[in-house]
Amino acid sequence: MKAVMIKMSLLMGASLSLCLSLAGNLSSGKFTVPGFLISFAVSFVISIIIGLFVPMKKVNDSLDRKLGLEPGKLGTRCFEALISDLIYTPIITLVMVFIAYKNATSHGGNPPFVPMFLKSLALSMVLGYVLIFFLMPFFLKMLLKRSGIGGPPNGRPPEGRPPME
Repeated sequence: MKAVMIKMSLLMGASLSLCLSLAGNLSSGKFTVPGFLISFAVSFVISIIIGLFVPMKKVNDSLDRKLGLEPGKLGTRCFEALISDLIYTPIITLVMVFIAYKNATSHGGNPPFVPMFLKSLALSMVLGYVLIFFLMPFFLKMLLKRSGIGGPPNGRPPEGRPPME
């Protein structure tokens, strides 16, 4: 199960980083491939670091128990996506906006940091929430299936059920 959680962290980190970097670079008005690649690489590293220090499954399970939420229910999924979004997205967005701000000021620009950050944060929070809500269960199901967890072992039918032909 630990291997599944590590793979889950990598898949979610890559997906979030890819989409948030793409959205941030496109919304900046000055999209460049090098800027996108740097943004993606930095945000991916940040998401991996967060994933190492914040065990999202434990956090979500603990909060679900405290709030009496049932696993797998739509409301629980909405809540878990919000918690993940609140943990990952602001940190990634802050660093990405700071890099963009430093880049702009080094080229003679003087954009106001706070409005730049807040606009980017609003976009990133919405996009991050949607991505987490839809991708987390999809990736988890895929990884569990590949690992043979939660299904019949070795592709055999459960006990008492005849094999499918």
